[in-house]
Amino acid sequence: MPDTPIHQRGLTIGPLQYLPSGTVPTALVIVESPAKAKTIAGYLGSEYVVESSIGHVRDLPRNAADVPAAYKHESWARLGIDVDNDFKPLYVISSDRKDQIKKLRSLVKEVDEIYLATDEDREGEAIAWHLLEVLHPRVPVKRMVFHEITKKAILEAIDNPRELDRRLVDAQEARRMLDRLYGYEVSPVLWKKVMPRLSAGRVQSVATRIVVERERERMRFVSARYWDLSATFHKVGELEEGEPRSFAATLTGLDGKRVATGRDFDSKGQTKSDVIVLDEPASAVLLDDLADTNFAVNSVESKPYRRRPAAPFMTSTFQQEASRKLRLSSREAMRFAQALYEKGYITYMRTDSTTLSDTAVAAARSIIGERYGRDFLPDAPRQYASKVKNAQEAHEAIRPAGESFRLPEQVAKELSTTEARVYELIWQRTVASQMTDAVGETVVVRVGGDTRTGRATEFSATGTIITHAGFRRAYVEDVDDDADRDSDERRLPNVVSGEALDVADLTPDGHETSPPPRFTEASLVKKLEELGVGRPSTYASIMTTIQDRGYVWKKGSALVPTLTAFSVVTLLEEHFPNLVDYAFTARMEDDLDEIANGVQEAVPWLSRFYFGLTDVPGLKEMVNDRLGEIDARAINSIPLGVTADGEPIVARVGKNGPYLQCGEKSRSIRDDMAPDELTLEKAIELLDTPDDRSVGLDPETGLDVLARNGRFGPYVQLGHADPASKDKPKSASLLSSMSLETITLDEALKVLSLPRVLGADPADNEEITVQNGRYGPYVKKGNDSRSLAGEDQLFTLSLDEALLILAEPKRRRGQGEAKGPLREIGVDPDTGKPIVAKDGRFGVYVTDGETNASLRKGDMVEELTLERACELLAERRAAGPPAKRGRGTTKKAAARPAAKRAKAPAKKAPRKAAKAAAKRPAKK
Repeated sequence: MPDTPIHQRGLTIGPLQYLPSGTVPTALVIVESPAKAKTIAGYLGSEYVVESSIGHVRDLPRNAADVPAAYKHESWARLGIDVDNDFKPLYVISSDRKDQIKKLRSLVKEVDEIYLATDEDREGEAIAWHLLEVLHPRVPVKRMVFHEITKKAILEAIDNPRELDRRLVDAQEARRMLDRLYGYEVSPVLWKKVMPRLSAGRVQSVATRIVVERERERMRFVSARYWDLSATFHKVGELEEGEPRSFAATLTGLDGKRVATGRDFDSKGQTKSDVIVLDEPASAVLLDDLADTNFAVNSVESKPYRRRPAAPFMTSTFQQEASRKLRLSSREAMRFAQALYEKGYITYMRTDSTTLSDTAVAAARSIIGERYGRDFLPDAPRQYASKVKNAQEAHEAIRPAGESFRLPEQVAKELSTTEARVYELIWQRTVASQMTDAVGETVVVRVGGDTRTGRATEFSATGTIITHAGFRRAYVEDVDDDADRDSDERRLPNVVSGEALDVADLTPDGHETSPPPRFTEASLVKKLEELGVGRPSTYASIMTTIQDRGYVWKKGSALVPTLTAFSVVTLLEEHFPNLVDYAFTARMEDDLDEIANGVQEAVPWLSRFYFGLTDVPGLKEMVNDRLGEIDARAINSIPLGVTADGEPIVARVGKNGPYLQCGEKSRSIRDDMAPDELTLEKAIELLDTPDDRSVGLDPETGLDVLARNGRFGPYVQLGHADPASKDKPKSASLLSSMSLETITLDEALKVLSLPRVLGADPADNEEITVQNGRYGPYVKKGNDSRSLAGEDQLFTLSLDEALLILAEPKRRRGQGEAKGPLREIGVDPDTGKPIVAKDGRFGVYVTDGETNASLRKGDMVEELTLERACELLAERRAAGPPAKRGRGTTKKAAARPAAKRAKAPAKKAPRKAAKAAAKRPAKK
């Protein structure tokens, strides 16, 4: 543990010392990930040893077991921070990093210099500092930074090292300690007042509040209905080449007043302006009144259309577009981007900058000229200013790596399908950002006609003609809100004012106003960025955390808050308002930037937050003083209304989950019920639903088959529970096609028959079953499982079909159906099994249904022979099953005696390293 407080820490690296002429230098380059180490090692000579730290090597203790024995008696050890001693942190080496640290320490002894090549942001700077603290090197150390992993960039970084930035380390440590203090002081309040095992966090609580506030808006929202008329008009006479004859228009005016649209209503269903609101009878009368009306063009208005390309990607905009266009979560988007960065395909993906280097601009302009032509190339390069306050954690936007950009069709042969799609997205956005504007003309045509009773009507249609596509040839940005979306090109007939038109169709249309849309991961990231909450490196983890903690769940792509989230947010808003105040949280980010820039010191800042000032309470005082003021019952209750008898109905969060209560009646609330669905009418319906109803008797046991409603949805149960027995009655969830009110005895017995045993795998005699789970139907063999395409397969799937499904690569939920083979190669002469080539998560591979083998560099799927495929599979079988990745030491390794473990041969150092070590004089 460091002996000095963070405001006094920081290592000065240098001056650098070099060996005498003629000595062969050896160097150790330390990066975070093994994938990055592999790529960088390919660019450096054998005099460099490239090794990974596998992420962070030290952190504050996660639990009491992590606290070293020497500190267990200290009262502050629970926090891992000595708040009374200048916030001195207690760092411990992570248990799953100890073997790697041991390996790095042995390598440090064999080299003449060390390059710390961790990422260039605060996290990377902190990892580099922690490595110095645990490795204690006695050789020169250099800080090596780069934002893309190409040979040129790596060699330039080797030639231009810098010192470790102490201020960046201080900022990261301050953020880590503040988050620890926040979580460890506030979370116990939630355990006592809401539910055990909940957590609070500086950014996660604010993100949860944003989602809850949107759901509150939806719950308060009052829908309004309105009607209009849709018409299809025809131009009369000759047409020019390519000119459309007909176009659609909507009723927008009646008797000189505007006809109401959705935007004219407020959240209470009332009109916000002086407009005419048509209902269904009025629209029917107007439709009848328009019979035989002669229509003519009232006016034609045109105005120039011009759109600039969007800026190159930074982290937040990349996550948003990956969600909209590729349907990736924030976490998935960053994982694929990380893989592309480590393989040398793109630049660093955690950035809040939209700047492109001169090299990147030149590469983009070269592609534009060659691929799209000079007409799509602006006279001068485009410059983009970042809209993010204090954007300074990285130097460049996310873009393809290198001095020239590899084309998407070229890299598609080298990457997995999703990686290739992510690369193409980044390539398109980067190239489009340097292209010309999209230019055209927007035309509004207004058509009028008088009804038989003399009422004046006006219909409007809008069309856009793009005369120069510009950046749209390469890329069009997507948006979450349809109101912000650029309309696709739509051409209208060439008409003039006064020109008569025929009406081909006239139809009344009913509409209903919608509540504000729920946040998606993309729109929530955008909102956090607008508020200044969080940083590029934290967005993906925020999305993951609020879902893992049970505060938010996904309904399609929409983020739905749980009732537990309502309780937590209500408690924080009422008793700790500063902690979830958007401006307060954004100021914290500004303060961390100032610490990184040397404007503020970390310890005084932490002291103000935790201990407060004379007239401003700190976190410690707030928690101690306000705990007794919190009314747990009120915090955990959401009033839904009052019954006809005057009895209030509330939704509450209890120890066993959310439930409804009205007087003595109570009922569990399903986990998949969104809060805005809990209307007073729905609550009364649920409370009036009987606890269970008998659908008949089981012919085998004679027991009642009961249909019930539970926390996880409707289910059926065989017999009543026996209070004297620990055994629970058999139960099964209803299928999606079944209803609790209409389920029959045959249907109930059908789902109670699950899981269904299909038989045993002929290869190992292990039982295979089909089952219905929380996330749908699946087939299972031991610990291995695969999702099924539909619920009908639960009762129709055969053993042979199940074996084929289990042979497919495992997919995560939401990835869709497994793809068919890319190519059938032939039958393995040794095993008699068919061999096919497939596209998997990590690239193209060959498989015979049991063994999978990745294609090597130079193998092309189109040219792969049967002999080569058999060779790859044979090598894979000879290598044995892949080692299981997991945390900590395996049971087998742990059980092995220490003496035997010590005898295991160490990995040999590279030859040049060993040769150089032999030349070095012994250390005194």
